[in-house]
Amino acid sequence: MLKINKQDALNYHSQEPAGKIEVVPTKPVSTQSDLALAYSPGVAEPCLAIAANPDDVYKYTAKGNLVAVISNGTAVLGLGNIGPEASKPVMEGKGVLFKKFAGIDCFDIEIDATDPDEFIRIVKALEPTFGGINLEDIKAPECFRIETALREQMNIPLMHDDQHGTAIITSAALLNALELVGKKIDEVQLVVSGAGAAAVSCLRLYLELGVKLENVVVFDKDGVINPQRTDLADMQMRFATQRPVTTLAEAMRGADVFLGLSAANVLPAELLLTMADNPIVFALANPNPEIDYDLAMATRPDIIMATGRSDHPNQVNNVLGFPYIFRGALDVRATEINEAMKLAAVRALADLAKDVVPDLVNKAYGDNTLAFGRTYLIPKPLDPRLITTVSPAVAKAAMESGVARRQITDWFVYEDELRGRLGVSQKLLNRVTSAAKSNPKRVVFAEGDNYKILKAAQTLVDEGIAKPVLLGNRQKLEEIARANNLDLAGCEIIDNIQEKATREEFAQLLFQKRQRKGITLYESQRLMRERNYYGSMMLETGQADAFITGLTKDYSKSIQPALRVIGVDESVKRVAGMYIIQHKRGPFFFADTTVNIDPTAEEMVDIIGLAARTVRFFDNEPHIAVLSYSNFGSNPGPVPDKSRRATELAKQRYPDLILDGEMQANTALNPQLLQEQYPFSELAKYGGANTLIFPTVLAGNIAYKVMQELGGAEVIGPVLMGMRKPVHILQLGASVREIVNITAIAVADAQQLAKGRQQL
Repeated sequence: MLKINKQDALNYHSQEPAGKIEVVPTKPVSTQSDLALAYSPGVAEPCLAIAANPDDVYKYTAKGNLVAVISNGTAVLGLGNIGPEASKPVMEGKGVLFKKFAGIDCFDIEIDATDPDEFIRIVKALEPTFGGINLEDIKAPECFRIETALREQMNIPLMHDDQHGTAIITSAALLNALELVGKKIDEVQLVVSGAGAAAVSCLRLYLELGVKLENVVVFDKDGVINPQRTDLADMQMRFATQRPVTTLAEAMRGADVFLGLSAANVLPAELLLTMADNPIVFALANPNPEIDYDLAMATRPDIIMATGRSDHPNQVNNVLGFPYIFRGALDVRATEINEAMKLAAVRALADLAKDVVPDLVNKAYGDNTLAFGRTYLIPKPLDPRLITTVSPAVAKAAMESGVARRQITDWFVYEDELRGRLGVSQKLLNRVTSAAKSNPKRVVFAEGDNYKILKAAQTLVDEGIAKPVLLGNRQKLEEIARANNLDLAGCEIIDNIQEKATREEFAQLLFQKRQRKGITLYESQRLMRERNYYGSMMLETGQADAFITGLTKDYSKSIQPALRVIGVDESVKRVAGMYIIQHKRGPFFFADTTVNIDPTAEEMVDIIGLAARTVRFFDNEPHIAVLSYSNFGSNPGPVPDKSRRATELAKQRYPDLILDGEMQANTALNPQLLQEQYPFSELAKYGGANTLIFPTVLAGNIAYKVMQELGGAEVIGPVLMGMRKPVHILQLGASVREIVNITAIAVADAQQLAKGRQQL
């Protein structure tokens, strides 16, 4: 289970800018004319247009893609009634998920009002601002009354996700589980632990799907819910059982399904033995379920189980639902989120789980066995098909049920629009990290006595990405760890100075490799006292799966030992460096940015081949532009000539590549410019380039650093291409996040090598 350090969490939220969200203009505001259009006097025109036709608010403002995440902080996570201010980090986080998974903008609104009537009045008054309302973390039973009243009074989509998100995801899982075991939904006996907002909403949706009320028994912390109870709301009393059941043990005899939305360890293992054949158990208390997963599986081998945890199969994660439900509702300007739309989301999720899982998803989770079955009831959160499956289903249901104010007629175009809202760049690193987690590898770090490396190592262990091997003096490493409250459990520490026998063995191997290239045995022995040589030799001899260095030394000094010890892959002539630029328009790949200072045209062809191979490694098809300061011969000079020649040679060597040049960077990245001025270019057919080949390291280095500082992009790298084994050289002074990212790439690289597949 992922361990979260308290100080790490506080630091994450407090680092500048504080919080997790910001407002970014979507129109240029750099000139006097821009400002006059954005505000006075130009802004008057859309104001008048909206006054004449209120629906034009969707045309002239961001309302149609804006959701409010609203709470009063009365039931925050498992923390209880901690107040509106304390709930704000959660609401910001929900906004981040809306944006990441569905491209929906959010404002989080925390309301200081516990009285339901006052809360309802405030939220209703916000209707002109938002296209939708996501209610969050409001305690029961007030949440039922609040949602019901607001749905009646408002004409925009509104949903209390704590209730309905869980209901939708578990409903999909329930339908598929019942199909697998051959049971009919109207015949199953259901036992529920918990009677809060989520449990009640689940039960309401289960009844819509066919569960019979007389087959349901519900327990809360005070016991069974029966007609004699006087302490519950009508919404909960609807599920009072008439059966003479008083204990959970009695209810579980012969039960087909257990739904837990209560507390950890409330379901004893022995009660599983009394359930019917092929029992279905959804133990969703977080972070620890009603019964431990491993214990449940050991107790009943025929069980089908889901939890709320990511480290077990069938994770019930609300992110499978709410982003895509609101996306579909917003896109047809629905007046509400009704039962038809929820059921459409349920069936879309259930059906998607039965489709063949694409390689993209298999790779993201490092599991080629993903297929509909007992351990795969519902899709994975990183499945890119979710937005094009759930959102259209919800939109269609809204249209068919009469709550849509906008009609979608071309569903193929709509699906393209949905894909466009989420650039591949948002998925790339997630896929690599998930692949790394599926089979963590031993990664040796030369600079083990650096705080950033130690912090990254702890993160790698906690997240299950890699098995770090830290080179350095043990006492010094442990002192740094203690001083910074770091936990090095799970990390191996090796002091190469103390490993005399291994150093001698490595020195002999290096001498054999380099004795005819100027290195004596004495020199080999001396070099093995250097951690870059020792770590490289660990990789070379199979004692590690990947090697990372470069945090505290210049790139050229860091790469030299690995080149001497490990060398270049037999299939290529040289190594090269690449940076991945994660931008809102998608990922872009810059090469060479680190190694080849001023390559010849022939050397640029080698770099093009390495870049194409690496871009495919990251599940993208390379569209390559060879850059210069000239467009197709518009300017003479040695650089344009070199880039033009490299393009010609590359087309001969790699005839299947989508490739063109020489061209300027803005030409390569501007599809409209390409189509208007250079329609003959192959890149014009593909919307421009995603892979840029620079004529010199100087140009590439400047470009990626400008993007990093001014371009609003996350830069990943440098990725070292062409080594015989996985070696990656960090950027001097890299951040902890950058170290973790590169390590995930190194592990994925090592996985490919172990499988005999093409690596970086």
